[in-house]
Amino acid sequence: MKNIFKIAFRNLLRYTRRTLLTSSLIALGVTLVIVFGGVGNSFRSEVIGIITNSNLGHLQVHKKGYIGSMDNLPLDLVIGDKGLEGLRKTLDSHPEVGSYSERIRFGAMISNFASTTNMRLTAVKPERESAVCPDLPGRIKEGEAGPAAFVKPGAIVLPQNIAAGLGFKVGDEVVLVANNKDGSVNGLSFRLSGISENIMGPQGKDGYIHIDDARTLLRIEGEEVTEVAVRLKDFDRLPGAAASIKKELAALAGAGQAAGAEPKPGAQPGRGAKAGLEVHTWEDLSPFSSIAKMVTLLIMVVRLVLVFIVLVSVLNVMMMSVYERIGEIGTMASIGTPPNKILALFLAEGLSLGLLSGLIGGAAGAGLLLLIKALKIKFTFGNMDLVLSPAVALGEIALAIGVVLVISGLASLQPALKASRMEPVEALRHV
Repeated sequence: MKNIFKIAFRNLLRYTRRTLLTSSLIALGVTLVIVFGGVGNSFRSEVIGIITNSNLGHLQVHKKGYIGSMDNLPLDLVIGDKGLEGLRKTLDSHPEVGSYSERIRFGAMISNFASTTNMRLTAVKPERESAVCPDLPGRIKEGEAGPAAFVKPGAIVLPQNIAAGLGFKVGDEVVLVANNKDGSVNGLSFRLSGISENIMGPQGKDGYIHIDDARTLLRIEGEEVTEVAVRLKDFDRLPGAAASIKKELAALAGAGQAAGAEPKPGAQPGRGAKAGLEVHTWEDLSPFSSIAKMVTLLIMVVRLVLVFIVLVSVLNVMMMSVYERIGEIGTMASIGTPPNKILALFLAEGLSLGLLSGLIGGAAGAGLLLLIKALKIKFTFGNMDLVLSPAVALGEIALAIGVVLVISGLASLQPALKASRMEPVEALRHV
C-alpha cells in the first residue's frame, strides 16, 4: 500500500501544472469553508451572548398562554404563589440550573410632569437578575451600575431614548402610572438612578425597577410574578436542560391536578389555578433566532459548494489521467498487474490529491482565523457593538478535510474502475 501511494504521488507530479491548479482550487474551497464557518459561528455566538447575558437569560418559564399575549404584557397570566413555590424547588434541585431571576413585566406611563410617554418595565431583584444576565449592569452608562444593586427600591433605570426624549438626568424625579390586573390606576414617584443602553434595539423602551416597588405600584398581594428567567451552568446543554425542566414542571402540574384542587368559578382554560407552566428557550423569545438559523444554513450551503468543487475538480483530473495513460494501463495489465492494483493506484492518486489540498486549505483557513482574531475586527449589528473573535475549531477543520477525502475517493472511483476494466489488447493499441 505504501508503494502504491508513492507511485500515485509521483504520477501527480508528472502533470505539475494541472495538479497545482486543481489542488489550489480545492484548497481555496477548504479555506473559504473554514473561514466562513469560523466567522459565522463567532458572529452568532457573540450576538447570542449579548442577548442572553443582557436581557433574556438562557430560558424562561411563564404561565401557559402568556407568550401568546406577551406583546400586551398581561398581568392576569401570572405564576401564583403555589406555582412559584413548586418552580423554585424544581430549579433549585436541577443540576443544570446555575441561577434564576423572578420578574414582573408590565406596561406603564412615565412622566416628567410636562410630557408623558409609554414604556415597558421589568421589575427584578437586582442581585438575582445580575446572576442571570451578568452583562446587564455593564450596559448602564450613567448612574449606579453595581451587579448587586443596579436598581434599588425607590429607583428606576431608563433606556437612553426615553431619558433623552423627556430630558431626564440621573437624580431626577420620575412618575410612573400603571394599571393593575383589575384595571385600577396607581402612580408612584421614583428617582432616576441610571440610564442604560437601549438593550432591545434603537426603539427599545425597556426600563427596570425593584420588584418590591412593582408590587406596590400594581397592588400585588403575595409573590406572584409574570416570568422567571433561568441561566444554565453550560449553555451548550440548553436543549436537554429545557426538555428536562419541562418534564419536571409537567409532572409538578400533574401532581397538583391529582390533589383535586377545585378551579375558581369562571376560570378560563389556561388561566385557572390548574393551568401549567411553559418553558421557552431564548430561540423562542428572540427574533434573532431566525438569523442564527440562516447563518447555520449559509454555512451548510458553503460546505455543499465545497463538495461540488472537489467532485468536479478531482473527477476532471482523474478522467484526464486515465485517458492520457491508456497505453500505460494496457502495459501494466499485460505484464500481469491485477485489476485491483490498477484500481488502487488511481484511487490513491485521487485521495492523495484531496489530502494534499485539504491539508493546505486547512492550514490556510486556520491561519486566517487566527489573523482575524488577532485583528479584533469591530462592527455594529443593530444596536450591538460586536468584536469578531473566531475560534480555530479543530473539529471543523477535520470535518472539512474528511469531506474532501471522501468526495475525492468517490470522484476517483469511476475513472479508476474504467482503468481497471480495460482489456490489455485494446489498451495497447493506443501505444
